[in-house]
Amino acid sequence: MENNPYTIDGSGKILGRLASEVAIILMGKNKPDFLPYKLSTNKVIVFNTAKIVITGNKEKDKRYYRHSGYLGGIKFSTFREISQKNPSIPFRKAVYRMLPKNKLRDRMIKNLKLYAADYKEQK
Repeated sequence: MENNPYTIDGSGKILGRLASEVAIILMGKNKPDFLPYKLSTNKVIVFNTAKIVITGNKEKDKRYYRHSGYLGGIKFSTFREISQKNPSIPFRKAVYRMLPKNKLRDRMIKNLKLYAADYKEQK
């Protein structure tokens, strides 16, 4: 039995709400045979990630932190800076952080494909 991928248009949708929907699909919670220790075969394609909406002042206030491993090596980027480089990165991070924190998370996120433009243009 072959699974067709779920295709979702992200234009005009709110970042967190769309990310939680995608995380539920990637975990397989929308299927009757869901088991928390089983890797789901669901694949999700989200296009128009550049048109995803965020609310409030998050565009300039939200920060993404990273650390070099050295003392005083903490650095951050704002949502605006990251989304200018690649508009899919904030959405991927949101979905990744909503997945369960176990060995399956890295394998689940591989079933997510993101496109900043329209999906039909990508084919």
